[in-house]
Amino acid sequence: MNLKTMGFLLLGISVAILYFFVNPSDVNFFPKCPLYVTTGIYCPGCGSQRATHQLLQFNLFGVLQQNVLYFLGILVLGYHGIITGLNAYFKKNIYNYIYHPKTPIIILVIIIIYWVLRNIPYYPFTILAPN
Repeated sequence: MNLKTMGFLLLGISVAILYFFVNPSDVNFFPKCPLYVTTGIYCPGCGSQRATHQLLQFNLFGVLQQNVLYFLGILVLGYHGIITGLNAYFKKNIYNYIYHPKTPIIILVIIIIYWVLRNIPYYPFTILAPN
C-alpha cells in the first residue's frame, strides 16, 4: 500500500470517526450547502452530512429522513460491490447493470426528479426535505 492510499484511508477513517461522534445538527463548524444558504432551495445532497451521522449510528430511518437519495446511493454501491465481489471470488461473469449505457441517464433523471419534488412546499413532498 503506497503512501497516498494510506493517506486517503486515514482521512476517511478520521472523517467517519468525526461523523460518528459529532452530530452535524448540533454544531456549526460543518460546511453548509451553498445552494440552500443562498437560495433556500434544497439540492439533491442536502441532509447528507446528517444522513452520514445517522448511518454510522445504524439508524436507517434517520438516514431516510435526511436524504432518501443517500440511501438509494448506498444500495447502488452495495449492489456494485456485491456483483464485483462475486465475479472476482467465484470467477464468474455476472453482468453489472451499473455499466449499462443507460444507467447514468436513469440515475440523472432520478436525481433531477428528486431535486424538484423535495422543493415543493406541500405535503407529501415536504417529507423529502431534510429534517
